[in-house]
Amino acid sequence: MANIQYYDVIQRPVITEKSMGMMAAKEYTFYVHTEANKAMIKEAVERMFPGTKVERVNTLNIQGKKKRRGTSVGLSAKKKKAMVKLTPESKEIEIFSGL
Repeated sequence: MANIQYYDVIQRPVITEKSMGMMAAKEYTFYVHTEANKAMIKEAVERMFPGTKVERVNTLNIQGKKKRRGTSVGLSAKKKKAMVKLTPESKEIEIFSGL
C-alpha cells in the first residue's frame, strides 16, 4: 500500500442533486484515493475541516467504464467514493455552504 498522507486522501467533492440533498442531514460525499480506508478518510476530514467530527464513513468502489477509440478498447480510471456523516454537534463543511 502506498504511503498516503491525509491531504492526499480527499480528491474532490461530488456535486450532484442527490449529494446536495444529503447535506441537510450533514452527510457529505467525496471522491477519495482508491487505496484509502475508512479510518484514513475519517482522519482526513477531521484534520482538513477544523471543528468537524465524523460519525461514520461509507465507501463505494466504482469500476472504470469501457472506452473505445477505433479498434482499440480500454478502461477509464477506477474511482472510490466516500459518504461521510458528521455528528449533530459538528460544524458544517464550509466548501459546500455557497452551493
